[in-house]
Amino acid sequence: MTLTIRIAAVVFRNHDGDVLSVRKAGTDSFMMPGGKVEPGEHPLSTAVREIAEELHLTLDPSRLEHLGRFIAPAANESGFTVDCDVFIWPNVLSELPQVFDEIAEACWVPVNSHAPWVAPLSRDVIFPRLRTAEAEAAGSR
Repeated sequence: MTLTIRIAAVVFRNHDGDVLSVRKAGTDSFMMPGGKVEPGEHPLSTAVREIAEELHLTLDPSRLEHLGRFIAPAANESGFTVDCDVFIWPNVLSELPQVFDEIAEACWVPVNSHAPWVAPLSRDVIFPRLRTAEAEAAGSR
């Protein structure tokens, strides 16, 4: 039996199109910033709350675009699956944000990365989706 962790995350990009990824203290995998949905909490509220806690960034929820809800193996909890609502922040971040709370470090990861230290949700699900969206946007120009 696989156990599921309900989470919400936000995609932030830099000028090169790389995705902000964070690593929690005591773990090895980098993932999109976000966290667990509390009982009765809407995933959008979770995303805004977690970003405020982890990065000290204040997000206007009306500006977050819902990319979708995705499932992947959990990066840091063996035998668990993550069920994640993913939101996109429309503004480019000009610098790597500072990290707070349980986050140990942050880095920019290219969307074509297949690095083993990138969480499965990002590497195998979200990054391909972002690459497809970029290709479609380029084709419609």
